[in-house]
Amino acid sequence: MLEKSFVYHVLVVEDDAPLASMVADFLAPHGFDVSIASRGDTAVIRIQEDNPDAVVLDVNLPGLDGFAVCKAVRAHYRGPIIMLTARGEEIDEVLGLEAGADDYMAKPVRPRALLARLQMHLRRATPEEQASQPIAVGSLVVDVGRRMVEVEGTAVDLTTAEFELLHLLAKHAGQTLSRNDICLQIHGLKYDGLDRSIDLRISRLRKKLGDDPAHPQRIKSVRGVGYMLSLEP
Repeated sequence: MLEKSFVYHVLVVEDDAPLASMVADFLAPHGFDVSIASRGDTAVIRIQEDNPDAVVLDVNLPGLDGFAVCKAVRAHYRGPIIMLTARGEEIDEVLGLEAGADDYMAKPVRPRALLARLQMHLRRATPEEQASQPIAVGSLVVDVGRRMVEVEGTAVDLTTAEFELLHLLAKHAGQTLSRNDICLQIHGLKYDGLDRSIDLRISRLRKKLGDDPAHPQRIKSVRGVGYMLSLEP
């Protein structure tokens, strides 16, 4: 559970007014201050100006759809983005993750499941984690307290989900982590053999860290097993 003393600002971007109100009413007693935006184009402005702790983002929106909103803000917004869709198709999940979403839920929204996802993504910003020492792996530094990553002294902008994955790999640098290990640590769920979110995040991390995807030297793939952060670079 999140600490009671924390109040997290969550922006719910949803054009279904009764649904948005239901989500807000459910989250409020659990330590969340919820704002609502009903259009994608206005949501981009709200995210940039308000910098909420998390965003719950519907796919089908007037103005701009959720994928376009995610792409528009992702370069500067580091908080978790959880996308919602009524379609429930795998291609939507892939598009959402490629746009920079941290998580994906199909409608109808299950309030308790949404609460659990929000708590999971925000958990790492608690004071206990802020007290952790930076981890240095070669020229890579992962500073949990400042939520910062540097490569050769240059800051790298990562989403919350990308940061969590890189932090996990850094804590186990030189060790191979299976997709099941990663899913259990990050999502609290076993790998189902179909989830592509970990692979997509690895791909984005390699790109941001300047790691050649054709011949990665920093984040290495271990065939049939998972991934390893190399001690070498």
